[in-house]
Amino acid sequence: MAIACSSQKSKTPDQWSEKEISEWFSKGEWKQGWDSRPDESVNQKEFARLYFQNSERWDNAFQFLNEQKPGDLEKGRYELEGADLFVNVDEYVTRNEEDVLFEAHKKYADIQVLVSGEEKIGVLPLKSTTVTIPYDEEKDIMFLTAEEKNYRIAEPGKFFLFFPENAHRPTVKSDENSPVKKIVVKVRINE
Repeated sequence: MAIACSSQKSKTPDQWSEKEISEWFSKGEWKQGWDSRPDESVNQKEFARLYFQNSERWDNAFQFLNEQKPGDLEKGRYELEGADLFVNVDEYVTRNEEDVLFEAHKKYADIQVLVSGEEKIGVLPLKSTTVTIPYDEEKDIMFLTAEEKNYRIAEPGKFFLFFPENAHRPTVKSDENSPVKKIVVKVRINE
C-alpha cells in the first residue's frame, strides 16, 4: 500500500491510471471537508490535472464552500484571490430552453452549486458544439449551440465542475420557471 501511494505521488495525474484517478477523486480530500457530491459529468482526469497545477487555489475555493453558510451569502461578487479566484452569488428565475445558449470559458474553471431551487444544466464536450457568439477575451466567454442536449439536474447538495473543454448550458427550467440561488466559483486556470 505504501508503495502504491508513493508511486502515485511521484507521478503527475497525466501519468496516473484510471484506477488511481478514481481512487484520488473518490477519496475527496480535495473538497476540504465540504459535504457536497460532484455530478457524474465531472471529468476526473482533467480535474486532477488542473488541481495539481495549482492545488492551493483549488483548496481555497473548496475551503470557502465548506466554511460558508450558502443561504446567508448575499447576491454579489466575493474576491478570494482577486481575479485569480472569486465567487459570484446570483438569484434568478430559470429560463426556457430556447432562451439559453451553451457557454464555455478559456481562462477559468467553474464550480457551480445550487443553494436553493432546481435547474437543468446541459453538459457537452466543446468539440460537439458550434460557436454562435465568438469568444470575448475580456469576459472570458463564448456562446454556442448544439443538437445534443445532455441535461443534468442541478440541485442543492450536488456541484458541477466545468473546464475549457466543457460547454455548459445552465439556468434552464427543470419543470416550471422557478427561482434559484446559485454560487459560481471562478478558478483561474489559464492566464
